[in-house]
Amino acid sequence: MTERLQCSAKDCRANATRAILWNNPRLHTPKRRKTWLACDEHLDYLREFLTMRSFYLSDVSIDEIPEDAG
Repeated sequence: MTERLQCSAKDCRANATRAILWNNPRLHTPKRRKTWLACDEHLDYLREFLTMRSFYLSDVSIDEIPEDAG
């Protein structure tokens, strides 16, 4: 059985289609990559939220989530 990946947006229950990779440089080492999952509806919102804080690194499809992302 495949694990269902749910969007990280508050109160969203939709299936995630993308993984947003981010890093808070005040808390994490430069190589550390945190992951938020996003559905199509919330992808731009979550990306903009992280970009405004200079945390956004990139986003990838669910199938391409790096093993070291947490």
